[in-house]
Amino acid sequence: MEKQEFTISVFTENRTGLISRVVSIFTRRHINIDSLTTSQSSIEGIHRFTIVIQTTEEQVVKLIGQLDKQIEVLKSFYYTNDDIVHQEIALYKVPTKAFSGGDVIERIIRRHNARILRIEPEYTVIEKTGHEFETDDLFKDLKVHGIFEFVRSGRVAIPKPMEKLLEYLKEMNITINEN
Repeated sequence: MEKQEFTISVFTENRTGLISRVVSIFTRRHINIDSLTTSQSSIEGIHRFTIVIQTTEEQVVKLIGQLDKQIEVLKSFYYTNDDIVHQEIALYKVPTKAFSGGDVIERIIRRHNARILRIEPEYTVIEKTGHEFETDDLFKDLKVHGIFEFVRSGRVAIPKPMEKLLEYLKEMNITINEN
């Protein structure tokens, strides 16, 4: 089987130490995590881990089985890139003096649909939201003019089909307070 990129959504209780146990499942199987993001979900009291990996579908199915065995894990799902809408956010700290050489940096920012978040005497912070290749392209264009720092978030993703967790909870006769 050929490796491909998968995005895994793991719905959990918000418990101390759970992230360590979740990550150890990947470590034991020698699967590198390309991106890991945690946040609240749309359901009060339930958190979502969004994990991006490169593996085979056979391996991801086994991972989901192992994740679902964890006590505080309610349910896990996996998706291909065709099944989700996803984004990242990147921040770039560039020298403010780079703006003094004409409108080159300004045109780069506009071409990449980025925006300026903060201007300080020594540096300016630029924000770009998009896919990894888009944030990388802006990084390459800005690098020529100098970059003090660069940071990119993990993937945030939402499935194209309706959220499977609600269906699963209803099947299990688990009631939740929907707002």
